Amino acid sequence: MKAISYSRYGGPGVLEYGDVRDPRVGPDSVLVKVRAAAVNPVDWKCREGYLDGILEPVFPVVPGWDLSGVVVQPGPAVSEYAVGDEIIGYVREDFLSRGTFAEYVAAPVRTLARKPRTLSFEEAAGLPLAGLTAYQTLVKVLQVKRGETVLVHAAAGGVGSVAVQLAQHLGARPIGTASERNHDFVRSLGAEPVAYGDGLAERVRGLAPEGVDAVLDTVGGDTTKASANLLAPEGRLASIADPDVVDYGGRYYFVRPDAADLLRLSELAEQGVVSVHVSETFPLARAADAHRLNEEGRTRGKIVITVDWEA
Repeated sequence: MKAISYSRYGGPGVLEYGDVRDPRVGPDSVLVKVRAAAVNPVDWKCREGYLDGILEPVFPVVPGWDLSGVVVQPGPAVSEYAVGDEIIGYVREDFLSRGTFAEYVAAPVRTLARKPRTLSFEEAAGLPLAGLTAYQTLVKVLQVKRGETVLVHAAAGGVGSVAVQLAQHLGARPIGTASERNHDFVRSLGAEPVAYGDGLAERVRGLAPEGVDAVLDTVGGDTTKASANLLAPEGRLASIADPDVVDYGGRYYFVRPDAADLLRLSELAEQGVVSVHVSETFPLARAADAHRLNEEGRTRGKIVITVDWEA
């Protein structure tokens, strides 16, 4: 099959398009014909070797953890899915090798859920990792409640845009940091936008004089430290970007595959609670260009890889 792969760590230039070995379907997996696969910052961080300490590479590595597609073969122990079912998945393992930037993926059922009928394959591919990160952090870690004020950093990005919508659904008041050019977009999602840069703390305090009840930090560094100082008494802070958040009394969170959580997100998408904005698509062969664009860190919503489909 055709896929994107890399045989050593490095920049986007190490990504190669070509033939790789067809995946084997295990007892608890299904073979998925990939329709689309989203690009996430963790993809290029893995490619650069930044996660080598926790994810061992088995070269050649096929990158990518998100997908949408169609089941073409269930494993012998699988009763949840049948041939022709449309699914989404956050197909992550504890090592790097069998990713989703490929024509076919053997995906464990624990990583899958049915595709939202209201989303295109491209939109649906952008939901799993970003959606699960936002959902698990807001609901399970921060335990956001009705009436609370939630500060979401990078609110126009993949995780942030979903988090804003989920916070509003939970009955909270979302405030979202974003560049000026994305303020209208952030408002359309249901958040009150505030600009990045000098004076951020004062701008947030202007909207929430007594502090915010919860912060979802997607940036790290100085943003994490500043966020801790914006909390109301008993406020909670979680970061998906900076493990040092624990030094400020917060919690670091790394998203995990969860079929039940992913199904809940699919249901919320069908109910119109959660939408996915796709800023740009690239064919599979141009995955390196998609990586380059994602590394710039200015993407509104998601960048998605599309895979040629023949019924």
